[in-house]
Amino acid sequence: MDKKQLARAIYETAHLTGIFTLRSGQVSNEYFDKYLFEANPVLLNEIASLMKQSIPADTEILAGLEMGGIPVATAISLQTGIAAAFVRKQAKDYGTCKLAEGADVSNKRVCIIEDVVTTGGAIIDGVTELRKLGAVVDTVLCVIQRNPKATDILAEHGLKLIPAFTMEEIIK
Repeated sequence: MDKKQLARAIYETAHLTGIFTLRSGQVSNEYFDKYLFEANPVLLNEIASLMKQSIPADTEILAGLEMGGIPVATAISLQTGIAAAFVRKQAKDYGTCKLAEGADVSNKRVCIIEDVVTTGGAIIDGVTELRKLGAVVDTVLCVIQRNPKATDILAEHGLKLIPAFTMEEIIK
């Protein structure tokens, strides 16, 4: 499937109509449920095929951010053979007490994988913690960039954002 067909398939799968209360408390008659395209193996495979083309050549680890970035990172890992790490919003307080599970990120070139980026706040938090662990991070790949301002916000933290799609492309 080409990029335009994939955008259409993502929209048709994840765009819902009805009555929805948003995180802000506002009520909307439209909702975009990203987990619906992430749970669809055909779409997820197509998304991974598209996104893997943007991975920097020196990437050693793909780091999927909790929760939506994890299935995307896993799908890309399966296609590329690049090991994956799964980054929590905060380190668990039991067992290994790790922030990043899976592949060891210390002293490795890490590419962040996220599903949807609006402001990049969760990415900045995750990258800050990964850098404390010794990860070298300068690139973020996402399926959909919701807000164009995210590019500049992330650049202020030394991060290049590479979206597979903008929300405008999906809605078209």
